[in-house]
Amino acid sequence: MSNSQNLLFRKGKYLFGLMLLLFLSAICIAFNITDSDDFAIARRETLLRRIGHELLLQSGDTTSRVLPIQKIAENEYQIRFENEFAFQTDSLVNVTQRLLAKDPLTVDYIVNVVNCGTNSVAYGYAISKNKKDDIVPCKGRKQPLACYTINIKFKPVGINTAKNKYFLVGLSFLAFIGFVVFRSAKPKAILTDNNTSLFTLGSLVFDAKNRKLITNEKTLELTGTETRLLLIFALSPNETIERTRLQKEIWEDEGVIVGRSLDMFISKLRKKLECDPNITIVVVRGKGYKLNIDS
Repeated sequence: MSNSQNLLFRKGKYLFGLMLLLFLSAICIAFNITDSDDFAIARRETLLRRIGHELLLQSGDTTSRVLPIQKIAENEYQIRFENEFAFQTDSLVNVTQRLLAKDPLTVDYIVNVVNCGTNSVAYGYAISKNKKDDIVPCKGRKQPLACYTINIKFKPVGINTAKNKYFLVGLSFLAFIGFVVFRSAKPKAILTDNNTSLFTLGSLVFDAKNRKLITNEKTLELTGTETRLLLIFALSPNETIERTRLQKEIWEDEGVIVGRSLDMFISKLRKKLECDPNITIVVVRGKGYKLNIDS
């Protein structure tokens, strides 16, 4: 039983290390995503100021300012102006499309030009990644001189998609690292430990390292599969071992598990253990097998 406890302790250390690695990596990914989001938002606000700047130039205004961009809701921004101006609807559509095409996080968006005095929408349109879904009314018309703000609402997919991409890539990498680390803690590694390679089973001595079963009269050679199978039983004598566990721990490295193979190797082990009638491998119906050692 002490061998089994040592094995569980070693697995516990690996599992703790893996959990710590996952925790630290998740923090790093979160900080990287936050930094990336901040940069993307700052770049988007710069593009929005450029839209306002070009609209003023096209209206003949080269001196008044575009006021600081305001975020008025989640994924919605407002371009404000110091003075009144007039604009062509075609020019507004063309400028926003050309400049926002430089924003990698922009897919679909809605533009509403709001009259400051009446707080009504003077002009609006929608742009989609699929051009057939664009909604651009009243092209070719000039909007009169007035106080305007331009509200642009973005479809919230860009930043979330980037987050999901980084998270999934990071999670996949961590899962791979965890798989490699956890496999290194498999019970097969115990075969190289000199302190746990010898087991007394009744009148027999099981030498797991050298793959031998030693009796008073002779020494029986064991195959690699027989050794791994008997080692599992030796670590938990008089305890029921599930059939699925035996199949997984012995054959999972080969990638193919054949149900009849286990029965065949159980039969071979039984024959080699016959020299001590107090040791038997019995079937626990509906569960698995048990190595019975009568004292």
